[in-house]
Amino acid sequence: MNGGASRRGVWLAWAVQALLVLAVVAGAVWVGHHALEVLRARGVRSGFDFLTEPAGFSISEGWLDFDASQPFWRAFLAGLINTVRAAVPAAIFSVVLGTLIGIGRLAPHVLLRGICTAYVELLRNVPLLVQLLMLAFAMANLLPDPTEPVRLLPGVWLSKGGLSVPWPMVGEGGLHFEFPERGDFGVSGGAALSPEYVTIVAGLSFYSAAFVAEIVRAGILSVSQGQVLAGQALGLSPVQQLRIVVLPQALRVIVPSLTNQLLSLTKNSSLAVAVGYPELVSVANTTIGSNGRAFECIAIIMAVYLLLSLLISFGMNRYNARVALRGWQ
Repeated sequence: MNGGASRRGVWLAWAVQALLVLAVVAGAVWVGHHALEVLRARGVRSGFDFLTEPAGFSISEGWLDFDASQPFWRAFLAGLINTVRAAVPAAIFSVVLGTLIGIGRLAPHVLLRGICTAYVELLRNVPLLVQLLMLAFAMANLLPDPTEPVRLLPGVWLSKGGLSVPWPMVGEGGLHFEFPERGDFGVSGGAALSPEYVTIVAGLSFYSAAFVAEIVRAGILSVSQGQVLAGQALGLSPVQQLRIVVLPQALRVIVPSLTNQLLSLTKNSSLAVAVGYPELVSVANTTIGSNGRAFECIAIIMAVYLLLSLLISFGMNRYNARVALRGWQ
């Protein structure tokens, strides 16, 4: 009896949520339709029919080839791919770097703890846009010319022309990495990442890592000292205690807050327009300038970022369900 009532309660909850979603979607459709009707009544050309027309502009870089003769919808798709192309590596780098800095803030070594603290306090208190502009200035003025690149690591070269890194290639013998090589006129081979792309990925990574560090630090501190003492009693080294005992329990606190930070990072990628990287907002701005469809372009931006946010939330919620320690109160 109780099981049947429980199932009915679950179905009722899902039904209510489905109705709410339908109501929100219906409201959004009505608002959009009404706005278009108002624009048409005022003699303003409106509608999404422009998406099939030739764009008339090109996109400087990206994984999806695009030229001026192709339609607007493909331009928006190229912008979306460029947004994901920047946000995904930035998210990975920020989580790795933020985790290391968060752990460093709890290290017994005073100098290391001070450096990590200074990083967090500086990066999170300076606006991201300012940091992006500073990075763009450094890329354009402080780095050497492409003919004299700086070697950061074997096969990794940095200059005003961007960053050259090894890249997997498929050849006759199978998959192999092609390493960039310096020549008389610059670096050739591998993957060439533009200065704009390097700026937005580095800026998002460094900025978000400061917030991830605090999330990780709070998660570690949430684990009771008794768990650490239990690890010591088992003869675990400090690194093993962190990896086996502390971090798995800290994930209960880390993952929900980390989800919010990843959502912020993805939406902050829209600031790439300020440094000339052709992501979704940049494509929309160019489209508005060419045909004046401001309402439609803004609606597309809102819809795309909403979809990306929902996908991130869904994935992180599934991961949170996996790492949650059931039965702990």
